[in-house]
Amino acid sequence: MVTQILQPTEANILRCAATLKLGGLVAFPTETVYALGCVATSADAVKKVFAVKDRPTDRALIVAVAKKSDIASVAAEINDKAQILIDKFMPGALTVLLDRAPCIPDEVTAGTNSVAVRIPDNAIARRLIELTGKPVVVPSANTSDKSAPTLAAHVQDDLDGKIELILDGGESAIGIESTIVDTRTVPPTIVRAGAVTVEQITEAIGEVQFKSARPASHNQKYIPRSEVLFSAYYAGMRDNVASRYDRLTDEGRKAVILCLDDGKAFYGARNTIAVGKTYEDYAHSLFATLRRADDENYDVVIAEGVRPDGIGKTLIARLIKIANGNII
Repeated sequence: MVTQILQPTEANILRCAATLKLGGLVAFPTETVYALGCVATSADAVKKVFAVKDRPTDRALIVAVAKKSDIASVAAEINDKAQILIDKFMPGALTVLLDRAPCIPDEVTAGTNSVAVRIPDNAIARRLIELTGKPVVVPSANTSDKSAPTLAAHVQDDLDGKIELILDGGESAIGIESTIVDTRTVPPTIVRAGAVTVEQITEAIGEVQFKSARPASHNQKYIPRSEVLFSAYYAGMRDNVASRYDRLTDEGRKAVILCLDDGKAFYGARNTIAVGKTYEDYAHSLFATLRRADDENYDVVIAEGVRPDGIGKTLIARLIKIANGNII
């Protein structure tokens, strides 16, 4: 199979929609990361997604629709708090867990009664889903041992020859996944922290609880080739990061520090990759930066910590997970 990269013209989006209708796989941009899509109501197509990604079949897939009125086609019921979140954050980087409609097969939901639904805040994605005329699954367009892609080139690196088409919509605007909320529990449960912050969720619907994380060995296959160390955030953080970097290089390791732009001067001649000025920049560039560290053959990545507020909570969760709990 030859994988083609297409520009998102109307004709090319129509071509991708036709491919999806025939049971094919298409990668396309969303505001979070690039998604690997197939028609969500086709069990056979969904099985292809799991095979291409080498994804465990007990991990359910998110389903995307083009507009709010379409949610009723994939969900049996929308409760009041779910409706509040839908009205406030969709289209956007929020996913809600609802009871599934009969049209959604077990392959999508890992055999559960829940369906995870969102509306991407990306015009290309919504147009593709609209032209397909059916809901589309939207896991990240990478094999499970790689970081989520934020460029079409990342998708090609991982899935070339495995899928039919890639729509190139440029760089993903946010760069980390959507927040997942289950409003059927009391209080509602944050299943996955993501681009919509906990503070935004609680402001909209009140008290929430957090789902206990599954063991990392089960929850993810992605582990960067580089060893990743995550530094907690505190007053002496950069001194500790610099000290650990020096110790590692003395041992002959090739290390690099992920830091905000203002940290480059502090670290002097040490290898650094600047991730931007703000925590939002850090989140946006995280996956691409980890790919860069792998490509440049670093042995160890030391990631600066952040304050646990706003998007910082999501960054902390992501980095601890990627570091497999290696906190310094």
